[in-house]
Amino acid sequence: MSIFYVLVVLLLLLQNPSSTQCHTKGMRPRPYAGSGLSTNMTKVQISEQQFMRWVKFVGGLKHSVFKTAQNKLFPSHTLHVSKNHGKGGFSSIQAAIDSLPFINVVRVVIKVHAGVYTEKVNIPAFKSFITIQGAGADNTIVQWGDTAQTHGPNGQLLGTFGSATFAVNSPYFIAKNITFKNTSPVPAPGAVGKQAVALRISGDTAIFVGCKFLGAQDTLYDHLGRHYYKDCYIEGSVDFIFGNALSLFEGCHVHAIAQVTGALTAQGRNSLLEDTGFSFVHCKVTGSGALYLGRAWGPFSRVVFAYTYMDNIIIPKGWYNWGDPNREMTVFYGQYKCTGAGASFAGRVSWSRELTDEEAKPFISLSYIDGSEWINISL
Repeated sequence: MSIFYVLVVLLLLLQNPSSTQCHTKGMRPRPYAGSGLSTNMTKVQISEQQFMRWVKFVGGLKHSVFKTAQNKLFPSHTLHVSKNHGKGGFSSIQAAIDSLPFINVVRVVIKVHAGVYTEKVNIPAFKSFITIQGAGADNTIVQWGDTAQTHGPNGQLLGTFGSATFAVNSPYFIAKNITFKNTSPVPAPGAVGKQAVALRISGDTAIFVGCKFLGAQDTLYDHLGRHYYKDCYIEGSVDFIFGNALSLFEGCHVHAIAQVTGALTAQGRNSLLEDTGFSFVHCKVTGSGALYLGRAWGPFSRVVFAYTYMDNIIIPKGWYNWGDPNREMTVFYGQYKCTGAGASFAGRVSWSRELTDEEAKPFISLSYIDGSEWINISL
């Protein structure tokens, strides 16, 4: 059985869209009566026992765990989270996630009923194929108020990475119609340690549809992987969409709440070898303050806006080099057929680009994120 365990772990670590696992029914064994665990068992032993239960359960299924399905998976199991105990099996989102097997390879839909869920949520790396489905972004909200200066359970500062209200570390994650919020207030200009992430996505192949991301500094940590945002609302002040992912934002509303000066993006591409960057297509940029479209967090930072409406809050220069003139030679910042008072290319920095049809083409469709291989919004 130990060989089987290693094979499953390696499969998940190496999985790609062409080797997605699929089930059409069944998700986990029924819970045993009582805990069935010795009081002297270590956490490792408990995890191993839970895993072996899962192995036994999966081994009894009539169909293969490892059939290719390109992430077009039918929901295998549905869990409910509700503030009203009569409507759901769980009262918190984290409890529902914790109930899943240590290694999850089937599509699980967690339906979060209307309400405000004040909790910090973390999805571990091996709990893949999770869908979080709210009852409407205005009705279902998960919120917390950590900042980079908050001390964690070990007494150490959380830092920006650990400040996230909702953190996703696994692949094939989907969120629909829910709000992720960091309740920390808008920091004063120049304040230190006030980064406050609403959602951090560190897993590959993630989809967000009809979601809201609310915060101030560093709202959406688009950390690593390929991600698709459809019809979402993203609000913040400074660097409020940042990270080093390869992401397409389609039909999204980006709203600044900067008190004085803010920045919409801080993309972190570090070399020519990294295939990462943000592309905004058919989006809308509104809000307050004076807003840079982006700051060059990474020396090879890459951001494109296409067919996007920009309000008059955009600083004419458009982009900031992070105080390093050398980055002006390596970043890729472009616009294509944008509209609105803030979209004029006349005042832009010389090292940004007004893209031609040919230059814009790679950035304006799902192919930018290999989306045809793994995106299925109907899930």
